[in-house]
Amino acid sequence: MSNLLGVLLFIVCLIVFAVGGNGTENIGVKPDCPRIKLKRQWGGKPSTTINYRPVPVKYVIIHHTVTNECTTFLECAEILQNMQHHHLNGLDFDDIGYNFLIGNDGNIYEGTGWYVRGAHTYGYNQNGTGIAFIGNFMGKLPSRKALQSAKHLLKCGVEVGALDPNYDLLAATQVSSTKSPGLTLYNEIQEWDHWSPNISE
Repeated sequence: MSNLLGVLLFIVCLIVFAVGGNGTENIGVKPDCPRIKLKRQWGGKPSTTINYRPVPVKYVIIHHTVTNECTTFLECAEILQNMQHHHLNGLDFDDIGYNFLIGNDGNIYEGTGWYVRGAHTYGYNQNGTGIAFIGNFMGKLPSRKALQSAKHLLKCGVEVGALDPNYDLLAATQVSSTKSPGLTLYNEIQEWDHWSPNISE
C-alpha cells in the first residue's frame, strides 16, 4: 500500500511540475475591475423590461450626455435620476439608455450594465456597449479621473468576457447623426487602444 501511495505521489508531482509552479497561479484570480456604483446606490429604478444580449460584444460606443457635469456623488446621482426619468417617460425606453456612465468625480455608474441591452446607439445596442461621460465635452475634456475610470472599465470588460478582446472603440458621431461625445473628447479617444477609424463588420 505504501508503495502505491509513493507512486501516486510521484505522478502528482510530475503533473504539477509539467504545468509549472504549484498549479494554483490562475485559481481564484479576480479580474481587475473598478468599483461601480450600482443603480440602487444612485437611486435608479429597475428596468421595465430586461433584454439580455450575448457577450462578448464587438463595439464600445462613447457618448456624452450634454447635461451639467458632476463632481460629487450626490450631483451625479441627481443627474442620473432625472435622465432615467426622461428616458423612461419621455422616450419610452426600458431603462436609462447607456450601459455605463462616468462622472467627473471619477465614479462609474451602472446603467443597464454589461449583459443587458441598452438604448444608446441605433444599430449598436445589441452588439455594443454604450459608455457616456456625464457633461458636455465639445470644448473641454472630462476630468483625468473620469478618463482613467473609463480605461479601467474597458480593461475590466475584456477580462470578464463582456467585451471582445479585439473590440472596436467608436465615437457615437461615427455611427449616427450626432456630435456626441463632443469634439474634444472625440479627439481624445482617438489616442486610446482599440479606437477604430473605420467600422469593421
